[in-house]
Amino acid sequence: MKLEYRIRVLAGSMILASLALAHFFGPWWLLLAAFVGVNLIQSAFTGFCPACNILHRLFPDAPGACGCDDGKCCGGSSAPEAKPGDSCGCGGKH
Repeated sequence: MKLEYRIRVLAGSMILASLALAHFFGPWWLLLAAFVGVNLIQSAFTGFCPACNILHRLFPDAPGACGCDDGKCCGGSSAPEAKPGDSCGCGGKH
């Protein structure tokens, strides 16, 4: 599973958990959903995503995690001559 999809699953799960916790334990848990939403918005503008960094460290060599199978490399090599299968700085060749 690509890292982008893992981020979406994590964000959706956190929002659903926040809603369930708010329903059963109190409205203050909605701040968790707000935090996730603000993080998604700021990552769209800045390119910095804390969840991406954490998931990338937990699953460094997951197939397709860095986007190499799409011809895009994210880590060390963003040169235009980078091809699928080149090292992208994510811990190995894909």
